[in-house]
Amino acid sequence: MEIRIKDAADLVGGSIIGDSDSTFRGIAKIFDAGSEDLTFLYLPNYLKHLDTTKAKVVLIKPEFERKRDDLTYILVDNPDKALQKIVEKYFTYELELDGVDSSASVGDGTEVSDGAALGKNVVVGKNGKIGKKTRVFHNTVIMDNVQIGENCLIYPNVTIRENCIIGNDVIIHSGSVIGSDGFGYNPNALGEFDKVPQVGNVIIEDKVEIGSNVSIDRAAIGSTIIGFGSKLDNLVQIAHNVEIGKNTAISAQSGVSGSTKVGNHVILAGQVGVAGHIEICDQTIVGAQTGVSKSIKKPGRYFGYPAKEVSQSHRLEGHYRSLPKYAERISELEKKLSELEEKLNR
Repeated sequence: MEIRIKDAADLVGGSIIGDSDSTFRGIAKIFDAGSEDLTFLYLPNYLKHLDTTKAKVVLIKPEFERKRDDLTYILVDNPDKALQKIVEKYFTYELELDGVDSSASVGDGTEVSDGAALGKNVVVGKNGKIGKKTRVFHNTVIMDNVQIGENCLIYPNVTIRENCIIGNDVIIHSGSVIGSDGFGYNPNALGEFDKVPQVGNVIIEDKVEIGSNVSIDRAAIGSTIIGFGSKLDNLVQIAHNVEIGKNTAISAQSGVSGSTKVGNHVILAGQVGVAGHIEICDQTIVGAQTGVSKSIKKPGRYFGYPAKEVSQSHRLEGHYRSLPKYAERISELEKKLSELEEKLNR
């Protein structure tokens, strides 16, 4: 589908700098966009990507600097809300509500390779693909256009939403949801929260294992990615557009907020909270109950809130525990200082 840039600009009430009669075909994140895509830029920390993006057209705030004249710009006060309107009109997935068979069923056009086994009450949507030697247990729902590789185990009561891609040798334990809508909302003029359509997907690469009751949200646009060989413990939350690197382990009750990138060979211990739109570099270990509020750019071990290198965190913790002693000592010193001042003033 080709969408005229002028039509998109009229839809969102934006002004155009560049070729208004040209068209675009897709939407993508600024660092993933191709030559036929529209993208958006609304946070200053993403301005660095404007120099290298391959996008054709950019929704951008008027006050942001625009160095490149080979791009077409649509100037809007709220690029994120403008993108929402474009997604709603041109790119929103239409769910087919055609009922669910109470018995095991495979939708029209679904390919199930030799050796794949489906349990009872498994529902598989249309145009999907399930590879060889993959076992899908009972009460599992696999929606339209899902691709599942070979040698996978999908345990009971798993839901895999539309358009998600599962690699080879993947294990997904009971109760997990792959591709649930991301937590995306924009407040309107009345203070109500309007839902931002979540039209991306989830990509789970080879040799990943996902524990029970894990939620991995689909991307708003593009993909949420769980990298090769990574392991997610029970009760982990991965938000939309998060990218987890290779061979990374995330322990129970940890959560990663939207659009954050976690590197390769990273360990997040239990109950770690990670803020959105930041990066954690390769070879990083984050201790239990740590809050990561800013990017971690140096490999090492981190602990505390906000996250600090372990040695510094332990020193500070020692001081915190000594605060009552420090307070008492300060009080004694103030008393002695007062006595000295009285002597000097006599």
